[in-house]
Amino acid sequence: MSERHPSTTHLLRYFECGHLPARLQGFSAPFSELAHELVDHLPDGPELTAGLRKLLEAKDCIVRAAVDQARDEAETTTDLGTGQ
Repeated sequence: MSERHPSTTHLLRYFECGHLPARLQGFSAPFSELAHELVDHLPDGPELTAGLRKLLEAKDCIVRAAVDQARDEAETTTDLGTGQ
């Protein structure tokens, strides 16, 4: 990738998902792929920065929803195991 504006590279690092558990990577990776595709095809500027920021917000919401789902499923399993 050619030299990009600092705001573009700053936002792109938040789309990395290798540190996440495999299940969460499955939800996060499509956002990362889209972010990189957009950066590959669009010039730096305020609209790209705003779009990446909104895409990041969407990715964060989806990952949190997946975390909540896993937590809810774990609580249900625990409740079933104790008869409550």
